[in-house]
Amino acid sequence: MDAMNGPGPRGGGAPGDDLRRIPPPQGGLLGKLQALLESAGFQRTITVLIVVNAVTLGLETSAEARDAAGPLLTLLDRAILSVFVLELLAKLVVYRTRFHKDPWNLFDFVVIGIALVPATGTLSVLRALRVLRVLRLVSAVPSMRRVVTALLYAIPGMGSIIALMTLIYYVFAVMATNLFGASEPELFGDLAGSAFTLFQIMTLEGWAAEIVRPVMEAHPYAWAFFVPFMLVTTFTVLNLFIGIIVDAMQRQHQADRDEEHAEEVEFVREGRSSRAEILTEIKALRREVAALKLR
Repeated sequence: MDAMNGPGPRGGGAPGDDLRRIPPPQGGLLGKLQALLESAGFQRTITVLIVVNAVTLGLETSAEARDAAGPLLTLLDRAILSVFVLELLAKLVVYRTRFHKDPWNLFDFVVIGIALVPATGTLSVLRALRVLRVLRLVSAVPSMRRVVTALLYAIPGMGSIIALMTLIYYVFAVMATNLFGASEPELFGDLAGSAFTLFQIMTLEGWAAEIVRPVMEAHPYAWAFFVPFMLVTTFTVLNLFIGIIVDAMQRQHQADRDEEHAEEVEFVREGRSSRAEILTEIKALRREVAALKLR
């Protein structure tokens, strides 16, 4: 939950960083509360609680752990959840109308809201969703926020590659169904089955022993179909995905550095301006002193 106010990188590191740039209210309880929420110590405490909560949720899946310390695990889980709820309420009070402008605030709100839904009766399935609280670690660690932000920025660039891969899959699936459907109906009997088999080939999971070699027993030249497919999908298209993600992360990192540099330049300018004002005041004082001496 630190995502909205933790000690993250300056400048564009995460969608919620703008809230930290707004100075806390001058004096009063709200000012002290906001200073507490945005302090490094408080954010480290929240991060530790998220990790502890992740451990307790994992231990609750073990019958031995439940028998040995079931009540303690339940108590820890409820205590940590209470802290998360209090933190969220404090941010609602402090940020008010600015709360919803930070996507990480909304993310934490949803995660905590799911944890508060009674997991009994028809809603018992929601008990398994309590582990979503562990995902708050993403919003609590600035480096993780930057990775997620970069992935979101990369999504628009992936559209054309997804369309290209869909087209390639469709073409190869139709060809595989026509070529190998009669001899290998379990693998290439219809379009959906062919697409799934081709996806398994793309993952390189058992593609040779389970798929290609059995097909080549009936079709010796089937390698001329599978090798180009693997080269196009596994070694080309997927690398394009990786390239787009890496490029997005580099651009995000460069944006962070540029904004950091801009803030440093602005700080230097403000310092020079303040120094010039001080020098002007000193000169004025000197003139006043000199005038008093003449009197």
